[in-house]
Amino acid sequence: MELAEGILDGSVKSLARLISWLEDDDERAYEEMRKLYPHTGNAYVIGITGSPGAGKSTLTDKLTQALRKEECTVGIIAVDPSSPFTGGAVLGDRVRMSKLCLDPGVYIRSMATRGHLGGVAKATNDAVRALDAFGKDIIIIETVGVGQDEIDVIKIVDTTILVLVPGMGDVIQSMKAGVMEIADIFVINKADHPGADQLETEIQIRLEQDKHTKSRAWVPPVVKTIAVEGKGIEELKEAVKNHRKYLEKSGELEQKRKRRVKEEILSLVENALIKILQEKFVSKDSFDRVVEDIISGNNDPYTTAKELLKRIGVDVTIQQEGGIK
Repeated sequence: MELAEGILDGSVKSLARLISWLEDDDERAYEEMRKLYPHTGNAYVIGITGSPGAGKSTLTDKLTQALRKEECTVGIIAVDPSSPFTGGAVLGDRVRMSKLCLDPGVYIRSMATRGHLGGVAKATNDAVRALDAFGKDIIIIETVGVGQDEIDVIKIVDTTILVLVPGMGDVIQSMKAGVMEIADIFVINKADHPGADQLETEIQIRLEQDKHTKSRAWVPPVVKTIAVEGKGIEELKEAVKNHRKYLEKSGELEQKRKRRVKEEILSLVENALIKILQEKFVSKDSFDRVVEDIISGNNDPYTTAKELLKRIGVDVTIQQEGGIK
């Protein structure tokens, strides 16, 4: 049986095999994805991100349990750091979601970053598409612990939940740009710890300041949770529902998904170009000589890049910051 056919028939084995192919960049995966694509676009995608130790896995676990009570089927992609020895996921979030593993309405997949920056794995977007075609109502992406600029998750999800914790420097983080600007919902987890009220105040001040500098129709709510005890989870679920209603009513959900497709096309083109260049030139000894010419001052990276692209029939102007036009 073809994997695409198996996935549409509800085969967990086919789904697992396809995601493994996607992670390994196996060319066979993309023909299967092409067949699945017409069956995607139905799932709602939630991203849960934040610094290491914020309790993202526990929050994902409890939120999923709450969604299952409403008979929503859920797919979870838990992105973990990579093992330097095997390339596999180090933490293995399935260990912390052992109850959910027994639920046939939930599919959990740990994915290693494999050196990919941005808080998600390279194959995450395709894995979301596969879970969507598989028929999951809600897909949750739990990112690896992220910093201020690791915000690739917003390119994949409909609702972004940013998890902060008192006593971990997140009061200071709340005054910074970057990751703080991607949140559709703020969660203060471990809200029984000292400093939770102060952190909430800092976030509210930041949101109030944003009102005067940005035209923002949706004001992110701040939800306090104690995830290990299940406290605040219902409020978080309602906040997600409200954000979804806002996106659908305003038309922003459609716009988000259009932007996502544009990003996806550009990413595929970029990856294809890089692969062609690597196969034709970068792996060859001649490329080392090109590098030596640049280091010795006989050439420059911009001219070299343009010449390499010309060899595969692409004539562009290389901008100084490394882009093209």
